[in-house]
Amino acid sequence: MIIKSLTILDEHYQDLNNDGEDVIQGLTQTPKSLPPKYFYDDHGSELFEQICELPEYYPTRTETWILSQYADEIAQITGCCELVELGSGSSTKTRLLLDAYRKIADSCRYLPIDVSGGILKTSVFQLQEKYPDFSIHGLLGTYEQALSHLESNYLQSRMLFFLGSSMGNFTPQECDKFLNQIAHTLNAGDYFLLGIDLQKPTEILEAAYNDSQEVTAAFNLNMLSHLNWRFQGNFDLSLFTHQAIYNQADAQIEMYLHCQKSHLVSLDVLNLKVSFQAGESILTEISRKFDLVNLQKQLAAQRLKPLKVWTDPQKWFGLILCQA
Repeated sequence: MIIKSLTILDEHYQDLNNDGEDVIQGLTQTPKSLPPKYFYDDHGSELFEQICELPEYYPTRTETWILSQYADEIAQITGCCELVELGSGSSTKTRLLLDAYRKIADSCRYLPIDVSGGILKTSVFQLQEKYPDFSIHGLLGTYEQALSHLESNYLQSRMLFFLGSSMGNFTPQECDKFLNQIAHTLNAGDYFLLGIDLQKPTEILEAAYNDSQEVTAAFNLNMLSHLNWRFQGNFDLSLFTHQAIYNQADAQIEMYLHCQKSHLVSLDVLNLKVSFQAGESILTEISRKFDLVNLQKQLAAQRLKPLKVWTDPQKWFGLILCQA
């Protein structure tokens, strides 16, 4: 049942020799960096699910509250349509949307997209059990692969949604490119639902990414374990520590792994050796925090017209529904 409900978008997805150029580029530049996509092996996805339950990590529960209040309204505005989710993870919050669409249609098609095969298979199976009348089909791959695939596989009107403020991981230039690709994936009249983390005091933001249980630290360090497995590396996790800081000038959280001792790392599959100096850092993630007015202008410039905005009472998080 699960195998028939998954499509692997890249036939070389598990061929370790077929990727890693971004790792080489990131670790040979100054300062060093790594793409956030390497957080998400199966263990990394599990750790992120734990992060979402932490008392300091407000985004998930705040966005969940907004969806619990307004999912029915979203469904009423869009009507019955194909639902496509980028970075679906466990699809926990998505159930609020699926429940809302079940109220207006006997059947619905839902396409969850993720780079973690383990959590995608599990969530597809669970959702098929919970929503037996829905057509649920997982797509295993990156955002870019998924959006390219969707352009040539069009079944009906569509709402593409991107929850959790993951768009904050993109630089402004990457964000423009991403929104442009979204606009080209949708037909006129289709919808795009975007979750965004809003600007707020530094102490709230830094606490969310430096939690007292150190789950975020484990999540950050797990990126090195993923690289060890994927590229036959020898990163020693004990030689790195986690830190997240809020860069007020750029309105973004920056997550780092700080090297504690000078040493050499090898990634055999990539034929790469990297020298680390004590005190040197790897930037593993940015998480930009948005201004609602400015982002709506950016969306409109990409032919994604904002129709309605929902926030929580504290205005910590927002959902924007756009129409192509």
